[in-house]
Amino acid sequence: MDNIIEVKGLAKVFGNQTAIEGLNFHVKKGEIFGFLGPSGSGKTTTIKILTGQVTPTNGTAVVFNQSVSQLKKPKFRSRFGVLTDNSGLYERLSIHDNLKLYCELYNIPYSKIDEVLDTVNLKKEKNKRVSTLSKGMAQRVTLARALIHEPELLFLDEPTSALDPTNSLHIHEGLRALNAKGTTIFLTTHDMQEAELLCDRVAFLNKGSIQLLDTPDKLKKRYSDSTITVELMTEEKVVLPAGTEGADRLFEYMNTNQVVTIHSNEPTLGEIFVQVTGRKLA
Repeated sequence: MDNIIEVKGLAKVFGNQTAIEGLNFHVKKGEIFGFLGPSGSGKTTTIKILTGQVTPTNGTAVVFNQSVSQLKKPKFRSRFGVLTDNSGLYERLSIHDNLKLYCELYNIPYSKIDEVLDTVNLKKEKNKRVSTLSKGMAQRVTLARALIHEPELLFLDEPTSALDPTNSLHIHEGLRALNAKGTTIFLTTHDMQEAELLCDRVAFLNKGSIQLLDTPDKLKKRYSDSTITVELMTEEKVVLPAGTEGADRLFEYMNTNQVVTIHSNEPTLGEIFVQVTGRKLA
């Protein structure tokens, strides 16, 4: 699988503050790649470099086999979409009219508007003026705008941070459908549950540096203690160790019809992040 993003030794310094330092990673074409970390860890700075908005201090970043400095050219701008917290909308216009402007920009039929509004669960509100929208609704409009031209590569910076669980689930379903059509997604989030649901691989970013990078499954297995929890008919929960002792006790419980459920004790991505970095995700 070809890489759509390649980053080597990437660093950015603002004055006396180092935002990111020595980043090395790649994103495969067609995957959902999670860039995970708390606020201030360097996630947004990385997206701004990868979309040509900010020039790196050191290192190289290549997107579509081109230096990110080339991404300002119109032929590349149409190949990716971006959702960040500063994605401005025209507040005096309706949701529908905002998206019409982007249809004209990308030469897309207006019929596409209802499709993307359905993806972000805003089809019924399309005639509302943007100035009247809640923060969460406005965030969904900016996401619809990023999706409307079905980009090859989509950068999403905390796309569900202001959304309730129902709308977050709706967005997740839409992103999976878009990814199934071939769009590569670069997702930054501090929501580890969201990352587990969506991402093929994840990178843990802490204080501007990558601490871990792998698939969610491999990370959970790597940091698992290999124990299992067995819930018995008595409602007691018993933690069994790996090996012969645990297997023998599990067989005894099962042989006497005492078992209700069995769960492996793999840690969540959030628990792994705290273990590795000593920081909570906030």
